[in-house]
Amino acid sequence: MKKKLFSNKAPLILCILGAFFISTANANKIKNLTSDKTAEKVKTGEIETSSTPTQSIPGQLGKHAVGIGIGQTFLRGDFADNGDDEITLDLLYNYTASYSFDLLVDAHYSKHEYQNKNVETKGLAVSIKAKLFQFDAFFPFALAGLGFYAPQTLREVNGALVESEEKVVFGTNFGVGSDLKLNDKFTVGVMAQFHNPFDVKQDVGEEVEGSYLKLLIATFYTF
Repeated sequence: MKKKLFSNKAPLILCILGAFFISTANANKIKNLTSDKTAEKVKTGEIETSSTPTQSIPGQLGKHAVGIGIGQTFLRGDFADNGDDEITLDLLYNYTASYSFDLLVDAHYSKHEYQNKNVETKGLAVSIKAKLFQFDAFFPFALAGLGFYAPQTLREVNGALVESEEKVVFGTNFGVGSDLKLNDKFTVGVMAQFHNPFDVKQDVGEEVEGSYLKLLIATFYTF
């Protein structure tokens, strides 16, 4: 009786065991295939691993960009007494150092005339640009840094027009702005940057002192 019962259940047991081994083999095959695909995607950068930092700002690291800034320069202090505000042109360089910080270099020269007097502003300002947050391809930023300046004035000293000595001095700069990344190559933005050269001592007359604010519309080309 027992042999008959066992013989009746034998095909069922064999079917169950066969199904088990087949399902296990298929599961292993699917697992291996999935792992291979996942590894390939991670290798090609399609999937970021936990050790890969999440990109929060459009663009890639280590990118260089050159740009032009056009806008108004507003003179302050003694500069405003000897020159008038003018539309000026700045040359800009930007390096993407990280997802949060850029290096920004501003080189500029401008001459501001008022009556028979004038002011020349020459500077090479280096700033750290901190990206505050991102909304799609738009992100505002704050910047601050140091630079080299060589301001000169043609001004009245004891009733006569005297040109100041040209000396290179240190100075500070800070500002705010925002950028909009149009594509992988072009970025546009606006920026307000305040430049404050240190006072320039003179052999004749008082030291040259003053500052200026630049409001710029900027366009960058990334390479």
